[in-house]
Amino acid sequence: MVRNEGNLDRVLRGIVGAVLLIAWIAGWFSGAIAGVLGIVGLVLVATAIVGFCPAYRLFGVSTCPTPQKR
Repeated sequence: MVRNEGNLDRVLRGIVGAVLLIAWIAGWFSGAIAGVLGIVGLVLVATAIVGFCPAYRLFGVSTCPTPQKR
């Protein structure tokens, strides 16, 4: 798998994802929106850890200055 996320992208995804997960766990939202935000937060954190975003690959986008194999 080739990394397609730069360091800044990964940090921002991690922060936003963590905030969404905290909001979900703390119960700041309810109903369907809470579930959606929890899933989005989980996906953002996971892609930040791995350094690969499937949507970026689908659209041919890369924020990584030099794509690197893992």
